[in-house]
Amino acid sequence: MAPQYLETAQGRRIAYHKTDGQGPCVVFLGGLKSDMEGTKALFLEDWAKARGQAFLRFDYSGHGESSGRFEDGCIGDWHEDTLAAVDQLTQGEIVPVGSSMGGWQALLLAKARSGRIKGMVTIAAAPDFTEDGYWANFTDVQKDELNTRGRVELPSDYMEPYVVTKRMIEDGRTRLVLRDALALPFPVRCLQGTDDSAVSTATALRLLEHATCEDMRLELVKGADHRFSDEACLRLIAEAVAEVCARG
Repeated sequence: MAPQYLETAQGRRIAYHKTDGQGPCVVFLGGLKSDMEGTKALFLEDWAKARGQAFLRFDYSGHGESSGRFEDGCIGDWHEDTLAAVDQLTQGEIVPVGSSMGGWQALLLAKARSGRIKGMVTIAAAPDFTEDGYWANFTDVQKDELNTRGRVELPSDYMEPYVVTKRMIEDGRTRLVLRDALALPFPVRCLQGTDDSAVSTATALRLLEHATCEDMRLELVKGADHRFSDEACLRLIAEAVAEVCARG
């Protein structure tokens, strides 16, 4: 089934699939260089359809079937894409489900649209990774390359190398969520695998300790990796989404 498209105020063309149904609308926020055709997104779409619940999945610019090149994007661009998708395609309460970089996007969404969020689920959330993951671990040679060439290529366990641009690093510093107050006035469920080579359990614990939230839980799954998409993990995601949808 071909995607639909929306145009953002910034002139980007965002591909999406929307399933109508009862609220709150579950909004899947994918990870860096992933797309809306991934296992978790499609699983949640089928799960929502079976419940008669509204669901939205989309590709950030530079990802999947949306316009633009990945190398030209940054956290702020993808935040703008997320706001456009939520504002133009959903009404009423939403439940963001953020995977990896999508977890950071979910937290940025919480800052921008807190009043619309019924609850939130994160899967291997990677807030502030451009600063704490990339920049903090760059060698002096890599930092020099970033400043002179404007980009660094990093190997990935899951796909071709990531291109990290100077713009991504500098923009990321304006979007950090673990340095200042982070109020999450709704139920939050965080899922994290202990064998995740991309996001550590320390990051998950840091988010748990940093956020101000009256109903926030972290579930560590022994042996699960960053994909978090085997049958048992998918079942945990569905249970977490169902739980926050039912709260309040």
